[in-house]
Amino acid sequence: MGKQKIMRRSYSIVVPVLNEDERIRDTIESVFELIDEYADEIIVVDGDKDGSSVRLLSPGIPVKKIISEQGRGRQMNAGAQVAGGDVLVFLHADTRLPYDALGQIDRALDDRRVVGGAFDLGFDDTHWWFAVVAASGSLRSRLTRIPFGDQGHFFRKEYFHETGGYPEIPIMEDVEIMRSIKQRGDRIKILDSRVRTSPRMWYEKGFLMNTLKNYAIQLMYLAGMPVETLASVYYGKQGRKQ
Repeated sequence: MGKQKIMRRSYSIVVPVLNEDERIRDTIESVFELIDEYADEIIVVDGDKDGSSVRLLSPGIPVKKIISEQGRGRQMNAGAQVAGGDVLVFLHADTRLPYDALGQIDRALDDRRVVGGAFDLGFDDTHWWFAVVAASGSLRSRLTRIPFGDQGHFFRKEYFHETGGYPEIPIMEDVEIMRSIKQRGDRIKILDSRVRTSPRMWYEKGFLMNTLKNYAIQLMYLAGMPVETLASVYYGKQGRKQ
């Protein structure tokens, strides 16, 4: 008799994109390596009506390509609407999931009290600055139970739809959904493995300036500044990449 395959939940990995470069190809190919044994799916949601980012994807990789109105929260909700998996995983275009990510999520969800969660933060760079940023970010999310979107959010699909999904706001949609879950008293699990996020923003804007800007945005958000103003401050004239 052959070795029996262990069954697990099915997964829909939703990747919102906008004005992406060719890095999206590497991201999707890395995700495909995680799911090739199972009946899972990748859903790429382009916020550009012309589909400029999804056109970069190799035709040899089976993905669902969706065009949506711009806005990360709106795009992720659009992907969730067509998802067929038991569990939704939301992945930023410049972030890679760790090895055995879906297996780790599956084991976490064996605890019925867990409704969703994320991974620890990591970077695709060995510079000491990113080790400090990753450690402080992971500590923050464990203390607050509010992980950011670049940590790879995951949710039970029925629960996600029950709560209304991501708020369709221009920034901080990741924080808002986790805050609402925390207020409901439901359980979020932070997994020990780290995602690998691109450090491109730090190299483009400067290590210190980008870090200070991130902290300033968080403080202004907590102080009640409108999210439209925060988005303008954060993204500036260059517009948004996902």
